[in-house]
Amino acid sequence: MQQSAIFLLTDRPDRSAALETLIRTIGPCEVFATGEDRAVRAAPRAVVSDLTLSRREAVNRVRALVPHGKAATIPLLCLLRSTSDQDLRMARDLGATVCFPAYTAPHIVVQALLDQIASPESDSVAEPVLRGISQATEVLTGLFDGVRDGGTIDLPSVDAGLDPILSAVREGGLTRWLETVWTHDDATYQHCLLVAGVAAQFVLHLGFRAEDREHFVRAALLHDVGKARIPREILNKPGRLDADETAIMRRHPVIGYDILKESGCDVATLGAVRHHHEMLDGSGYPDGLVGAEISDTVRLLTICDIYAALTERRSYKPPMPARDAIAILEGMTGKLEMGLVRHFGDAMIAA
Repeated sequence: MQQSAIFLLTDRPDRSAALETLIRTIGPCEVFATGEDRAVRAAPRAVVSDLTLSRREAVNRVRALVPHGKAATIPLLCLLRSTSDQDLRMARDLGATVCFPAYTAPHIVVQALLDQIASPESDSVAEPVLRGISQATEVLTGLFDGVRDGGTIDLPSVDAGLDPILSAVREGGLTRWLETVWTHDDATYQHCLLVAGVAAQFVLHLGFRAEDREHFVRAALLHDVGKARIPREILNKPGRLDADETAIMRRHPVIGYDILKESGCDVATLGAVRHHHEMLDGSGYPDGLVGAEISDTVRLLTICDIYAALTERRSYKPPMPARDAIAILEGMTGKLEMGLVRHFGDAMIAA
């Protein structure tokens, strides 16, 4: 039987795009834009309203899809531009089962949606991914905020986020992890989560022991922590950096190394954070390491980092297809270890 769709009602489809992408990880989604006159073929599984409820046409649109008396059987989540008593009363009158401020992160909205629709199939697949993303994001937020203010890193809190990442990729699949991470609006957090997910897929494919898997994913999650002390205007600049900005950005591996050293981090993770931009031919930075000077952990992490950078989405560039990114890695002979690149390509294609 075909699963009924979740309806997303929006007066700004561009603003709702991240939420739409995440909803599609748990089931079919139909988007209804304001003013769009389209027939409804079947009752929705649930309705998410990203509308300005002070507008009469928005209210009428919701009423048309959640008829009076059906609110108990059709979950309605309302994202409110204002949480005034009037707006909350209007949402309740429409049959809202959950209300959130409009700025609520998409993964929180979808977690609430999962709780509302209570589908065993969607719970079993999407729940691990959402839980992993939520916990890893919480770790990264605390980590970056603390470091930005001059603090050190609470390594036990980082370690607590590792198993949820591995479980999310193992149970939900790398594709769902990537699609969910791509909805994150902070480019640095997004990149760290992408690298961590790709790293988890790689070591699961290679059959690493549990302890070694967690150790590698920890290095992936922490690899860019030095960026917490790089000016935001450089981190978030769309397009290429100029020479001076590039020089500042290239300081982040050493900054991250110094921060982690103060936190009592292990030698292997310290090396991965400092050296993830090194290349086997000595053309990398910050130390220009060559060949055997580069550890196995770094060789693995560098491949994951480059792949994530190529395939991630940015406002100024579309994501590169996986096979194209793998082809670029395969063309980096002399810079990357080709045996590991081949295993990595197999892991990504398998995902």
